[in-house]
Amino acid sequence: MRFLLQRVRHATVRVREPAGWRVSGSINQGFVLLAGFGREDGSDLPESPVWKRMIEKVLDLRVFADEVGKLNLSLREAGGEMLVVSQFTLYADCRRGRRPSFTDAAPSAVAEALFERLGADFESALPGRVARGVFGGDMEVELVNWGPVTIWLDSSELS
Repeated sequence: MRFLLQRVRHATVRVREPAGWRVSGSINQGFVLLAGFGREDGSDLPESPVWKRMIEKVLDLRVFADEVGKLNLSLREAGGEMLVVSQFTLYADCRRGRRPSFTDAAPSAVAEALFERLGADFESALPGRVARGVFGGDMEVELVNWGPVTIWLDSSELS
């Protein structure tokens, strides 16, 4: 499991539908979390210690400013929001040729179930403060990266 976090002033995700683009989610100050799952991530991942560690890491990273401008507050403490978007391309293998390989990404059915559970777990921790993209959708993510602060988290580094 891999996350790319971006601290944002605000963000919106739109999904293409037959009638045009529809806003799927929108947040104010907080994180855009791009979530990818690897082929070694199975349906039992949410019951593992690393799942909880990854979620807690996101919620507790101190990258929001306190009253004196020091990065001392977590997303929870700052009252921030989160936009969660599925991103299988976090498992792109670009070592050979010019076309990335995505064979390291989890199969779609597994990844979708994990993405839905991830969104639900974040919503449980931050009631009313989590928005989502649409798994497998053709999406546009618009954001204002604040700082910029961009952080890479890989579950293999927290195991």
